Amino acid sequence: MTSSRRKLVVGNWKMHGSRPHNAELLAGIVAARPFGCDVGVCVPFPYLGETAVALAGSDIRWGAQDCSQHVQGAYTGEVSVPMLAEFGCRYAIVGHSERRALHGESDQVVADKAKAALARGLTPIVCVGETLAQREEGQAHAVVKRQLSAVIHTLGHCAGEMVVAYEPVWAIGTGVTATPEQAQEMHALIRAQLRAATPHADAMKLLYGGSMKPENAGALLAQQDIDGGLIGGAALKAPDFVAICRAAG
Repeated sequence: MTSSRRKLVVGNWKMHGSRPHNAELLAGIVAARPFGCDVGVCVPFPYLGETAVALAGSDIRWGAQDCSQHVQGAYTGEVSVPMLAEFGCRYAIVGHSERRALHGESDQVVADKAKAALARGLTPIVCVGETLAQREEGQAHAVVKRQLSAVIHTLGHCAGEMVVAYEPVWAIGTGVTATPEQAQEMHALIRAQLRAATPHADAMKLLYGGSMKPENAGALLAQQDIDGGLIGGAALKAPDFVAICRAAG
């Protein structure tokens, strides 16, 4: 049984891309429209301007892979949400496992970034998920609940406006994917936690973010609480990304 929520597929290019490659990739995605789902791409900061131009007039949205929790100031190397808004960004990914692990972002920093995004009209895609060690120790549920709780508490009555992406860290870039049943179990857990916090939980989009590709997208997207995908490697090839969008439609 699938839900009536419209699916959302968002590409996360990570630190990949070049101007020629990006132009070809975006042209391929635009040419494949229309899709039966909402579609977005989150690109490296330097490419936001040309992405906005390439997607202008289409129904494909764009966004950033991170944002600062601060509006402005002495934060060398950071990019604020007002800056992103000037480029027409719809989305900002916050709390990706790579940011948490490599840059030491705490649950509260992630929550503050989500709040900053919402304050300027961007939709934060809040990433939560456990490592392999945490899963093997039986801590998966507790870790995800803790990560999400910080965001819910900080956003308050606006919690229903975020998108949540569950990304099992052990399945990112490894080629290993959670089974549809494993993914659905965690998505159902997240939905239940959201139901306790906001009346909008059943309308919120929950994305799966662990090595979704054309071969497994259909089975994952058929799950009751999986409303789309946050796509890494497969988002760098137009045919693969388009195939996932078709599966979501």
